[in-house]
Amino acid sequence: MLINLGRCSWGNYMNFQDIIGQERIIENLKRAFKNNKLSHSYLFQGADGIGKKMTALAFSKALLCKEKGEEPCNRCSSCVKFETGNHPDFFLIQPDRDIIRKEQIEDVISDINFKPFESSRKIYVIDDSQKMTREAQNCFLKTLEEPPDYAIFFLIIGQNMGLLPTILSRCEIIKFFPVRKDELEKFLISKYKKSKEEAEFISSYSKGSVEKAISIASSDEFVELREETIKIITDIVEGNSLKPFTSMEFFIKNEKKKEEIFNIILYWFRDIYLYKELKKKDLIINKDKLKLISDQTFLDIDKINDIIDNVQYTKNNVDRKANYQLSIETMLLNIQEG
Repeated sequence: MLINLGRCSWGNYMNFQDIIGQERIIENLKRAFKNNKLSHSYLFQGADGIGKKMTALAFSKALLCKEKGEEPCNRCSSCVKFETGNHPDFFLIQPDRDIIRKEQIEDVISDINFKPFESSRKIYVIDDSQKMTREAQNCFLKTLEEPPDYAIFFLIIGQNMGLLPTILSRCEIIKFFPVRKDELEKFLISKYKKSKEEAEFISSYSKGSVEKAISIASSDEFVELREETIKIITDIVEGNSLKPFTSMEFFIKNEKKKEEIFNIILYWFRDIYLYKELKKKDLIINKDKLKLISDQTFLDIDKINDIIDNVQYTKNNVDRKANYQLSIETMLLNIQEG
């Protein structure tokens, strides 16, 4: 879909100060703006949730600001329209049913032929740009080769490129990296009032993803899900032979959260393995559960490895639409064995 920002909701993440851990990238973008050395097309590459889209939004807002400074003024009519989602010269292209179709890119080409409505630029953010079909990419390439002077593109992409080399060669590629653990901890303590222990766990579990960290920090749902999942796994490991069957209601009820459940289990047995082998607390993600992890190091190393492999295998099968309930039952029985 070719969407004007007016149809989207971005919360308060449209200023550079809201972005953590990407200061070097932001400074380089500001410098290019100040020196009038902007590219027509940028490709922001990196893991999910580390600030790629937030940076594209904040920079777009600054580029459209009537004050023309390195930071958006947040007062002019352009900034107000951007904040309220009504700026006529900003557009977002998102996947439709998990792909970006040729027709969506044709909409961009049609729109780009018209000069900006009230700014000196028109900005297009293509989210998950690796999901463009081959036809869409070929269609987009024509515009990318000879863009109008006023057009700027931001292509947001994950770790895997999935784009034609001819598109990549016409973009300035900027690689984003996960936010450092200590930076994420400070952010969680200051903004979300988390304790040192809570911030340490969330930052470790989130693997440098600010989006993931915010999601965990701002809701009690994850805490409850984690506690119940660990309790079930602990009961099974400690010999409750009925638990694989009596716990199925929990797994069925939380099927939509299966990705998180699998991750909780995988990180749990990862921690047991590392603590048994190395006895180093600093490598543990679930530090707040260290006593429980220590208690479960009676498991044989080969058994722990088998469990990790089986949980990952189950996760992959469920992702491929295998029967969820049967897959979970089999996984739990595997954990119980030995």
